[in-house]
Amino acid sequence: MKTALLIIDIQNDYFEGGLMPLVNADGAAANAKLLLDKFRAEHLPVVHVQHVATMPNAPFFVAYTAGVAIHEPLTPRVNEKLVIKHYPNAFRETDLLYHLQMEGITNLVICGMMTQHCIDTSTRAARDLGFDIVLIGDACATKDLELNGQTVAAEQVQLAFLAALNFGFATVKTTEQYLSGN
Repeated sequence: MKTALLIIDIQNDYFEGGLMPLVNADGAAANAKLLLDKFRAEHLPVVHVQHVATMPNAPFFVAYTAGVAIHEPLTPRVNEKLVIKHYPNAFRETDLLYHLQMEGITNLVICGMMTQHCIDTSTRAARDLGFDIVLIGDACATKDLELNGQTVAAEQVQLAFLAALNFGFATVKTTEQYLSGN
């Protein structure tokens, strides 16, 4: 049983001043940094995922812009795997699965941005591929959504998606619970 940290899309466009700011992006990134520090200190595998838009007139994550860059406190090191993706699912048309298999990784600790989109999609895909997953809920962030003229607050979006993922796809924990071994 080998565990890797999978950090998904903690990129500049999701922060204040970016093209798609999320609610509590700073708090989620700070928690992700605590996880990253633990994995680095214990010499455990880390995989960073970076979304780069390929569609013309993309609203964010435009190639060669400051917004597409991984947020500075979480910048990958040379010995850490970087996966570039173009879809919400980090496994789709990337070498992520191959890399994890070659490293003998069976368990993932997942954190990152857009809980309802890239985190949800990638977590479900990872589970379907046979990985055991711990999802660190407070190291993820989302945004307010709109449906039929009604606003769904980010905290409700976050709770709903984490609750759904905790039901058969992952074990959802807080950063504190994970770092303390609970």
